Amino acid sequence: MQLIELHAIGHSFRDNQVLSDVSLKIEAGQIITLIGPNGAGKTTLVKIVLDLLKPDTGTVVRTPDLRVGYMPQKLHIDPTLPITLRRFLALAEPGSQLCQDALAEVGIEKLIDMPLQSLSGGEMQRALLARAILRKPNLLVLDEPVQGVDVSGQEGLYRLIGQLRDRLNCGVLMVSHDLHLVMSATDEVICLNQHVCCHGHPDQVSTNPAFIELFGSRTAPYTHHHDHSHGLHDDNTSAHSGDCHHD
Repeated sequence: MQLIELHAIGHSFRDNQVLSDVSLKIEAGQIITLIGPNGAGKTTLVKIVLDLLKPDTGTVVRTPDLRVGYMPQKLHIDPTLPITLRRFLALAEPGSQLCQDALAEVGIEKLIDMPLQSLSGGEMQRALLARAILRKPNLLVLDEPVQGVDVSGQEGLYRLIGQLRDRLNCGVLMVSHDLHLVMSATDEVICLNQHVCCHGHPDQVSTNPAFIELFGSRTAPYTHHHDHSHGLHDDNTSAHSGDCHHD
């Protein structure tokens, strides 16, 4: 089931063109990773997906029953604010049982009465993920979900995201600066630099000239296995490529 489709999206801030002719669609059960350098337009595109920003050009089509769970890149908490994890989740969803269930799904239910400030980087990311799944979304939008987490913790979080995708049968849009570990955890990659430089399966994108021009050939080896196929434009085998030159 298609959840959202963006077609030929363009957006500018004053005279600065941030997005140009960007198209993508996300289906239930699909994980898409959006990568690109700083200033590539990733945040603007996410805001358009979240309906926080209207594009200047192009169209956005959402399924009528779209329910979005959003995980921000960071959460800044005043160190003097006395707020527990239980209270933090209750601000989004008052039901105590729902909060407990969400924490159990991400593996930190025992921390429910801990102060937010006492959580480690990995625990905090799981807390933000728990908040994102509280209302059983069919689309998860995750902005740098492994920010501030060590390598072993990153692998665990990516496995968890895959498990949540399977259980909720939701679509997932992840934002990342790097294709390193996330490559084995995604079905499709969109390489963005104001426009879509290339897209496709992770192994294709990592060897695409447009990707290498932006990031070099530093991506570590990985193995990507799944028994299903998805495509951004109903084409699960092609990665659109072309010259991608920026000053």
